[in-house]
Amino acid sequence: MVLAERFAAHGLKCTILEKRPHIGGNAWDCADRNGVLYHPYGPHYFRTNSRAVREYLSRFTDWQHVDYRIKSWTHGRYWSFPVNLETFEQLIAKPATEYEFKAWLAAKRVPIEHPQNSEEVILSQTGHEFYEMFFRGYTMKHWHRHPRELDPSVTARIPIRTTRDDHYLREEFQALPSLGYNHLFEQMLASSPNIEVKLGVDFQDARNHFEARHTIYTGPVDAYFDFRHGRLPWRSLRFEMESFTPDRLVERESIAGKKHHWQPAMQVNYPNDHDYTRIVEIKHATQQPSDCTNIVREYSQDDAPGREPYYPIPAPDARAMYEKYKLLAAVEPGVSFVGRLATYHYYNMDQVTAMALHEFDRLTAPGGPFAGLASHR
Repeated sequence: MVLAERFAAHGLKCTILEKRPHIGGNAWDCADRNGVLYHPYGPHYFRTNSRAVREYLSRFTDWQHVDYRIKSWTHGRYWSFPVNLETFEQLIAKPATEYEFKAWLAAKRVPIEHPQNSEEVILSQTGHEFYEMFFRGYTMKHWHRHPRELDPSVTARIPIRTTRDDHYLREEFQALPSLGYNHLFEQMLASSPNIEVKLGVDFQDARNHFEARHTIYTGPVDAYFDFRHGRLPWRSLRFEMESFTPDRLVERESIAGKKHHWQPAMQVNYPNDHDYTRIVEIKHATQQPSDCTNIVREYSQDDAPGREPYYPIPAPDARAMYEKYKLLAAVEPGVSFVGRLATYHYYNMDQVTAMALHEFDRLTAPGGPFAGLASHR
């Protein structure tokens, strides 16, 4: 959508093919029957350190600033997470100092100088206790692979702090579109009459029926090439939304710690005994003034026909297969492969936006197929 907006703003006709019956793909949000906003395809926590990305998107939305907070449920209770000083105090059941926590970690850490996988990353930072409590079960449930089979980046993304800082994310700008992502997308589409959207159209079915000067492909890269080198491994997700009216929330108030909420934080991880991996109550972030709320339970599952691919598998075997598709994509004429599915890489929302803006610059640079377009608006 970013690339469609950029090209349309410079006078070119653009057609967006969207397989789903709504705009925005997985980032689309909507209201439940009580008017409470939620994210049907999992939470999309926008954050960035990029001024260019923030300024670009701010053309189409105001922002609701957010301090993203999460908890982890294990051993029959909520724990402060990511691991921080409060987590340690919960573990030892008494107040502690940062010095004491650092000393405890130093005694517990497994001496691994250069971690080679996700298990080694956490063991080298915290030792076995926190690894077993928060990381091993969640990782295996989400990826259906043992942490030692996954790249270090999977668990390295989660900070371990010896202070009381329990922020989930580190970026300086953390926010959500004030009226939701759907409104943001609608504003982008309304910015130019040169954008046409066709909903319920799968690119793979329609690719031979459209003539385009250039194609921006954001679907699975292996599907584009008809699985020539085999099917890339993906993880899929299933979501279960439940709405709550005030009468159903009364018994939850002592647990949630906040009136008109179902749980104590925006996201709660379930690393062990539950089928779902996490529950998200996005109202904590949107701060929508309503005495109703909703939650979305998230179940990780294997990719299969009819299931949407969500996560590329960050593992050596998957990366080796993708490299074959990457070579094909590099020489495919008239096509740009953009986004998580098309490049088989996990990206945050701001990174995908930056990728799209960079691709526009590349295509309009001297020597590119649209050379000079950006300078002749």
